[in-house]
Amino acid sequence: MSNTLRMVLATPLPEELCVQLEREAPGLELVRDHALLPPMRYPGDHDGDPAFRRTPEQQAAFEALVDTAEALYGIPDVSPAALARTVAANPRLRWVQTMAAGGASQVAAARLPDGALDRIAFTTSAGVHGGTLAEFALLGVLAGAKDLPRLQAHQRAREWAPRWAMGQVHEQTVLVVGLGNIGRDCARLLSAVGARVIGANRSPVEVPGLERVVGLGEVVHVVGEADAIIVTLPGAPGTTGLVDDDLLGAARRGVTVVNVGRGTVIDERALVDALETGQVGFAALDVVVHEPLDPTSPLWAHPRVLLSPHTAALSDAEDARIARLAADNARRLLAGAPLRNRIRPEDLA
Repeated sequence: MSNTLRMVLATPLPEELCVQLEREAPGLELVRDHALLPPMRYPGDHDGDPAFRRTPEQQAAFEALVDTAEALYGIPDVSPAALARTVAANPRLRWVQTMAAGGASQVAAARLPDGALDRIAFTTSAGVHGGTLAEFALLGVLAGAKDLPRLQAHQRAREWAPRWAMGQVHEQTVLVVGLGNIGRDCARLLSAVGARVIGANRSPVEVPGLERVVGLGEVVHVVGEADAIIVTLPGAPGTTGLVDDDLLGAARRGVTVVNVGRGTVIDERALVDALETGQVGFAALDVVVHEPLDPTSPLWAHPRVLLSPHTAALSDAEDARIARLAADNARRLLAGAPLRNRIRPEDLA
């Protein structure tokens, strides 16, 4: 087993964190040329400034650089096509650390040849964003229980309305769909405020704070118990449109829907219809199917929808957390130990 690892920086990262990554993973050489990468606009901006363009010479230099890598920090240009090109061109590539918690969807989109996941370990940043997304999910559940749209409407109208009994989260049942790191953090927060929490997951798991766990195929049978549904699932062919007419129709009338997973998990037409009829009482969405959201989407102006521009996961500490995770995985790779958050073939299904 080699005691050195050549990793190429394929996504923007501040230089001080590049130095930290090398310091925390002895034997790791992080090769970087910041001039070939777009500048970051905010923490966690792995795409970088969209106005950035490489000259043909710079593009050739960037591709030549990533083609020398044994490991990549990020998917080149966050592009499935660029990833496919790199995998085909670089037989030395052993490991790719993706920046997204749902990096499996990016790898699936690359349509890599059979055996690629045997040759190359792909790992995600799962766990880095759990706490921040769980806080947004809690905000959504609270906003639905307290009828935030009604409060805002009365305030805008300068109307001191008659009092009403608000929903109490500690008296409610919350269904968390997807029990990876984000779902587990959601369960922890919701159970801490006294909610009864049910989980749904593709495989059986034990999660503190959950009353019970059901399979994804059984969600329609338990959703009628829930006052709020939190979706944390990644995008994948097997999760697309999971929250549809049938599932929302089986829910309690006025249910709150929160999505901190991927927009494709919810059928947006079904969600809009359910909002119009009152079957869904409130929706808090950090993600939508197509981002940015189409200006003509009825979700923009719906009075019982809270939209976040896929920003709930971001924090000033995100880049440092991912760098620490990558350093840990680099140490593991050099020691021949299992990597954290490794993507499995079934994750791409």
